[in-house]
Amino acid sequence: MAEEAGSPKTGCLVDLKGQTALVTGASRGIGRAVAVKLAACGARVVGVARTLEGLQTTLEAIRAAGGEAEGYAADVASAEDVKRVVDDVESKYQKIQVLVNNAGVTKDGLMLRMEDDAWDQVIDVNLKGTFLWCRAVGAVMMRGRYGRIVNISSVSGIRGNPGQANYSASKAGVIGFSQTIARELASRGITVNVVAPGFITTDMTDVLPDKIKAEVKDRIPLKRLGAPEDIAEMVAFFSGPATSYVTGQVVAVDGGMTV
Repeated sequence: MAEEAGSPKTGCLVDLKGQTALVTGASRGIGRAVAVKLAACGARVVGVARTLEGLQTTLEAIRAAGGEAEGYAADVASAEDVKRVVDDVESKYQKIQVLVNNAGVTKDGLMLRMEDDAWDQVIDVNLKGTFLWCRAVGAVMMRGRYGRIVNISSVSGIRGNPGQANYSASKAGVIGFSQTIARELASRGITVNVVAPGFITTDMTDVLPDKIKAEVKDRIPLKRLGAPEDIAEMVAFFSGPATSYVTGQVVAVDGGMTV
């Protein structure tokens, strides 16, 4: 049984001691699980979310387990906010070794009925936000000649999903973007990889009717929805020093749904 976010494992196969890891969308769900996991691996975690209040449970969970964490409120799609956070973190710690772009939103609807704002908001947060953080943190990593960037996409960005034209486009864009910058940053010892979650138990999926959840489980070979910790484990793997020869890869963590 997967552990709850906020109850990190005592052991970790990835050694991130002395490293600074920045995680966007760290207030809940996958982002919270990733932040807690990286802290359990020894990283100093910088969590980013829309409000500091939303980050408190994540920060408290990390500190209660003996980890180090701090939070920033920011609009992930604002170049000014991104620069403010990254400049401050670099001034405090000199380096940022790990970046996890997890922040994301959905504004589902059929394409023919989709409003412009629903398209723009999803593209701005999910795709533009990923670009802004990679650009800002990538510059810090280049100066340090080391880095691990892990971008969170989705199986919807691999195969598409009816009612999610905006979301699928944004997450497919994250994959193409990540594979491109993996080539651009490789010479400086920076790897860029993508984790594509399937159906994960989060606030987004909790609102689905039980009938839909049952139908989804039936389509998954492992016959269960994933837990945020399932994603956090893969993110931690890509964040470690041992994956120095792995870059530009996309791993679906989906219980076999895309097989």
